[in-house]
Amino acid sequence: MGQTKKVPLRKCIGCQEMKNKREMLRILHTPEDELVIDTTGRKNGRGAYLCFSMECFEKAVKSKGLERSFKMSISPAVYESLKKEIESIETR
Repeated sequence: MGQTKKVPLRKCIGCQEMKNKREMLRILHTPEDELVIDTTGRKNGRGAYLCFSMECFEKAVKSKGLERSFKMSISPAVYESLKKEIESIETR
């Protein structure tokens, strides 16, 4: 009798749904105080997860989900750059 492998679940900061880690986008707060999108899911730093949709990103901005996750204030310029990156990922 084999054991089934545990699938890591993460909560989207936009829609608050639990989903498979591989189905989500990781936004990373690096030790250098940068916010970047981690496509590999393995970089060092604190991560917050979002669904691959602009709708979830907008909900996260409205509810200040990123600010709560990282316990810091985030400038509008950072939100704009993240929005452009998510749009480019969405169009692939």
